[in-house]
Amino acid sequence: QVQLVESGGGLVQPGGSLRLSCVYSGFTLDYRGIGWFRQAPGKEREGVSCISSYSTYYADSVKGRFTISRDNRKNTVYLQMNNLKPEDTAVYYCRRTYGGSKWYSVGFGSWGQGTQVTVSS
Repeated sequence: QVQLVESGGGLVQPGGSLRLSCVYSGFTLDYRGIGWFRQAPGKEREGVSCISSYSTYYADSVKGRFTISRDNRKNTVYLQMNNLKPEDTAVYYCRRTYGGSKWYSVGFGSWGQGTQVTVSS
């Protein structure tokens, strides 16, 4: 069975930082990826970043500010978020995806509860 659990969200001021964690089980990243998505109130869910065994991808809106990484021995994918902006406020989800350039177009399994990120002064 595939399981993913998000954590690390919180309330921060603009310019602050957070590190999100996605602990997974039931699969490897050899031929699939783990993607981070977010959904803000009144907006559609969007792909933020993805990591596989061979590549990483970032949405233009977060490039240069966010960094995705993994620790295979801990079965964890991280999303380091720096210089946060109010427009980053959203619920963040991780999900098993394809690992190529169109990673956001195909997902596997159901969505979890996500973790809330709020950026406000």
